[in-house]
Amino acid sequence: MHSPASLALQSDNTAWQLVQAAAAAARGTIVLEDGRHYALDGETLKPVLANDAAAVLAWHGGWQSLLPATDARSTCLDLYLPLASARGTAPMVLGQLGQSIDGSIATASGHSHYVTGKTSILHLHRLRALSDCVIVGAGTVAADDPRLTTRLVSGANPVRVVLDPQLRLPAESHVFSDTEARTVRVHAADVRPSQSNPTHVETLPLPALAGKLDLSALLAELQARGYHVILVEGGGVTVSAFLEAGLLDRIHIAVAPFILGAGRPGLRIPSPAHLQECLRPPPRIYLLGDDVLFDCDLRSKDRTENEFSAIRRITPARP
Repeated sequence: MHSPASLALQSDNTAWQLVQAAAAAARGTIVLEDGRHYALDGETLKPVLANDAAAVLAWHGGWQSLLPATDARSTCLDLYLPLASARGTAPMVLGQLGQSIDGSIATASGHSHYVTGKTSILHLHRLRALSDCVIVGAGTVAADDPRLTTRLVSGANPVRVVLDPQLRLPAESHVFSDTEARTVRVHAADVRPSQSNPTHVETLPLPALAGKLDLSALLAELQARGYHVILVEGGGVTVSAFLEAGLLDRIHIAVAPFILGAGRPGLRIPSPAHLQECLRPPPRIYLLGDDVLFDCDLRSKDRTENEFSAIRRITPARP
C-alpha cells in the first residue's frame, strides 16, 4: 500500500511531466493558439477540441490548468505554469533564495548546505530545468562550489552564468572544470583574462561601474541569445542587486522553520522612509515539505491588503 506522501510525490512527478511539455510548447515546439485546449500525448502536447475529456491545459497568452482543484496534480501545475508560459515575447527573470525563519541564507562562516529541506532543493532543481540559464555571483561559487545542474529531476541543464567581475574564481570550480553544462563567465570589460578557457566556458565582458557589472546589459545580452527564462539563483548579494535594479519579474523565497542566528542575510536593499513605499507584491504561498514558499509576482499591479481574515492551518497535524 502506498503512503499518502508517496502518492503525493507520484502526482507531483506526473504533473512535472506536463509542466515540461507545456514549457517546450511555449518555446516553439508547436504553434499555440489563444483559447485552444491541449492534451498530453506522450511527452508532447497536442491541440484538442474544447469538449475533449483529455484536455488538461488551455493557452490564453499563457498556460491555464483545466484540472479541477481536487486533482492532486493541480498545485504543482499552479506553481510552475507561470514559468512554463515564458517565451520570446514575454521573457521571465526569476530570483530565488532559501533562508531560515530569521532571514539568513548561511551561517556567519558561510556554511549553507542546506538551509532548506529536501523538497525545497527538489523545487530548485525544477526551476533550473525550466530555465534557459541560471545566474550566480562569484561569492556563491566560492562558498558552495555548486554544479547548477538538474541532477534531481528530468530536464536539460541550463546554461550557467557566473558573475565574476575581476576573474578571481579558481579554474577548479565545478562550473569551469566540469562539462555537464555550458558556462558563461561574465567579467568587467576592463579586466582581461589571463588564461584561455575550456571549450565549454565562454567569457563575456560587460560594462562595469565601481566594480559592479551592468545587470541590464547582461539581461539584454542573454535575451538576445534566446534565453527567455532566466533564473537568478544566488546568493543574497546577487539577488538583491537584481531586485534593487527592478530587473526581477518574480521571486521565490523558501523559508525553513529553524533559527540560524546572526548569519549571512538574504535580501538586502535600501530601505524607504515609510512602510507605504515598500514593495508589497501579492504572494502565492505553498508548502515545500516543512518549508513555506512565497511566490511573489513583482510585476503585478495588485497589492496585498492588511484586511482581517480567518485563521487557517495549512500544515497537517503531527502525531
